[in-house]
Amino acid sequence: MRRRDDATPITDAKESLSRRQARRRRIYFALMGTCLVLILLAWNVVRLWSVPAAVVMSAIAAVIPPAAAILANWGEGG
Repeated sequence: MRRRDDATPITDAKESLSRRQARRRRIYFALMGTCLVLILLAWNVVRLWSVPAAVVMSAIAAVIPPAAAILANWGEGG
């Protein structure tokens, strides 16, 4: 049984604003949650075995917030 959300659209109308915003919010919070987990793991667990690995994890985590903001706002200009 298919959910109503998965139905094939009948018109060329854009997806509703609230649905687009909900998707953007989920993407943003998933990326920011990943960032937080990377930092916490890097400096509370991984550093005990490998400081360079913890630094790399932190560098990756530092790139995520700007990428999250860009992806969350992609295509909404104008």
